[in-house]
Amino acid sequence: MTKITPQPGIMEIALYQGGAAHVVGVTDVVKLSSNENPFGPSPKATDALRKAGLDLHRYPGTDHAGLRKAIGEVYGLDPENIICGVGSDEVLQFIAQSFAGPGDEVIYTEHGFSMYPILAHACGAKPVKVDETDRVVDVDKILAACTDKTRIVFIANPANPTGTMIPMEDCKRLAEGLPPQAILVLDGAYAEFVEGYDGGAGMVESRDNVIMTRTFSKIFGLGGLRVGWGYAPKELIDVLNRVRQPFNLNNLQLQVAEAALRDREYTVKCRLENARMRSWLIEALAGHGVQADESFTNFILARFADEKEANAADAYLKSQGLIVRKVAGYGLPNCLRITVGDEPSCRRVAHAIGQFKEGAA
Repeated sequence: MTKITPQPGIMEIALYQGGAAHVVGVTDVVKLSSNENPFGPSPKATDALRKAGLDLHRYPGTDHAGLRKAIGEVYGLDPENIICGVGSDEVLQFIAQSFAGPGDEVIYTEHGFSMYPILAHACGAKPVKVDETDRVVDVDKILAACTDKTRIVFIANPANPTGTMIPMEDCKRLAEGLPPQAILVLDGAYAEFVEGYDGGAGMVESRDNVIMTRTFSKIFGLGGLRVGWGYAPKELIDVLNRVRQPFNLNNLQLQVAEAALRDREYTVKCRLENARMRSWLIEALAGHGVQADESFTNFILARFADEKEANAADAYLKSQGLIVRKVAGYGLPNCLRITVGDEPSCRRVAHAIGQFKEGAA
């Protein structure tokens, strides 16, 4: 009989479920379940994709120098302190793999991104869930949960799936209050949707215990390409690069991501249009008796009376060809996460929820 067994923690991982994209028997479907940019990538990015396809027989560089340089120029950062990965998820994986293990604790918050406990389990560490306050990260509760076993604290700011955000002053207070062996990871997947927000880059430069991660999957419209990056003190980046595969990104990923990043005009256009329709959608749903917190992302978290009503609303939306995301697995059974689409999509989902509420009355 075989004695082959996985490492401790692996079998505690529930398989990740992505947002649905199809409804059986329904055509003209609008997908609003994965926080994708409804306008797609920059035309300059698609042009770069065509050109990059001519060099598929060439190995990519191992140091991602071109993309790191572009990130440095656009955001005013030192390229030597940047690491690139297969989405920001891979950078988060590098962090967990490098700094946590059996006997250690990894903190994440009540409604935090589902990958955080998965990463803890994958490296044999214990995930520690900390309560939020009204769907907002609570710094005092995190600090109270820290022990001499705490190695990593993961927070997304802005957060997924709540869309809420804490001020930079609170982030700084959190970093300053952590035990000396712990690292604060600021997951900035949605940072570009907040005008003037640096995602925590300034904190990285002023401290030795902060890592910031970012992605090209959201505002840049490159979710299908899988490119992300991290920014940290050079000593920490050196550690992360030791576990990174040398060819983890290919030429298509590197060149298309750089082209998307450099098209600043397109990025600003996407941010402004998202902000416009996000405000409109929150107000429209409120008019139908469905509340949502102020969101700093490209989605809103719509709150219904209870889980039964949320499930019924989800079923009705699907019947109308509108796919949103149930978030009971995030501890929010009475909520639906709705991506901010283009104007026709937003109007369509608001109208459908209005119809549902009228029918439910």
